[in-house]
Amino acid sequence: MTYPVNQIYLASRSPRRRQLLKQIGINFEMRPVSIDEMMEKGETPTDYVCRMARAKAEQGWLNLMQRKLPLRPLLAADTVVVLRGKIIGKPDSLAHGRKMLSVLSGQTHKVLTAVAIISKNKIQESLSTTTIRFRDISQSEITNYLNGTESHDRAGSYAMQGRAAVFIIKISGSYSGALGLPIFETAQLLEKFNIKILQQVDK
Repeated sequence: MTYPVNQIYLASRSPRRRQLLKQIGINFEMRPVSIDEMMEKGETPTDYVCRMARAKAEQGWLNLMQRKLPLRPLLAADTVVVLRGKIIGKPDSLAHGRKMLSVLSGQTHKVLTAVAIISKNKIQESLSTTTIRFRDISQSEITNYLNGTESHDRAGSYAMQGRAAVFIIKISGSYSGALGLPIFETAQLLEKFNIKILQQVDK
C-alpha cells in the first residue's frame, strides 16, 4: 500500500529529525510520545536505545488508534552518547555539562541511534553507530562553549552541527545518525512501507 503524499507520523519533537526528514522529501505530522526512559538492570546501551525506539513507536501507534486518526506509518527514534560502554545522558546543570565535556575531551565515543517504523501489524527497526573522536579541550574552551545555548538538553552536552564541530578530529559512520536520524537506514526502512524517497525535486 502507498500512503498519501509520502505522509508519515513522527513520534518526536526533535528539530534535527524534522529537518532530516524534510531533506529527503518526506511529509510528516508530529505526534510526540511520552514513555518511561529508565534503563533496565543489566541493559546494554545498544539494547536500551533499540528498546526505546521500539517502545516509542508502539506507544505512538497505540495513541493513533485510541484517537482514531488515519493509520499511516509512524517513525520513532532514540539517540544516546556512549563512552567506555556507558551512556552519557543530557546535562542537568552547567556543572554537569562541564563534567561531560571534560570526560569526552581527548577521547573516542560512540553515538547510537535506533530507528523504528510501525504500521498496523508490522514494525521494522535499524541501528546506526557513529564513532567520534574529540581533541583535547581546555577548561576555558569548555566554559566559553557552555556560555552559549547549544549544549542545553543535548546528549553529551554538545551539538556536533554547531560550534562543537571544532572539537571533532574524526567521525566514522553516519553523520546524520549522530544528529539523531540516520538517513541511509531511515530511507531503507521507509521504502519497506512503500514510502518513496526524494519525490520532491527542486526547480
